[in-house]
Amino acid sequence: MIIEEFIGKEIDSLDRSLVATPETRERLDAFAKSNQGCMDPVLTQMAVQYGYLLALNNIKDELKSN
Repeated sequence: MIIEEFIGKEIDSLDRSLVATPETRERLDAFAKSNQGCMDPVLTQMAVQYGYLLALNNIKDELKSN
């Protein structure tokens, strides 16, 4: 499997996960602010998934530039 396909499949899997993956840092921050300490496990998972999405997109951008 080529790397671009792998990245695409991983990003798609984030879209289908039980916990919504924030598309931007602003959305993650807004959720964190609005939950006021509740749902911390969900917030943690959202942050993990957002970090993974950032990493995948950075790799994809790097591959495009080469």
